[in-house]
Amino acid sequence: MSEHNYNFNVTMTCGGCSGAVERVLKKLDGVKSYDVSLDKQTATVVAADNLDYSTVLEKIKKTGKKVNSGEADGVPQSV
Repeated sequence: MSEHNYNFNVTMTCGGCSGAVERVLKKLDGVKSYDVSLDKQTATVVAADNLDYSTVLEKIKKTGKKVNSGEADGVPQSV
């Protein structure tokens, strides 16, 4: 089974912000691993083949955090 690598630039100002993003990613079916960095303002997700970019993007947006940019498998995507 193949997988996707999604990278997002997310505006996070504190540990609570990055924690909110981590919580939604942890609950999302199809996420194999993730790394949320408050210092770098990034969320990196390794997802199963059946989990698409837009689903992950919407989950992150539901935290109320601003997604500045995103890419799927190295290709820039709209946010």
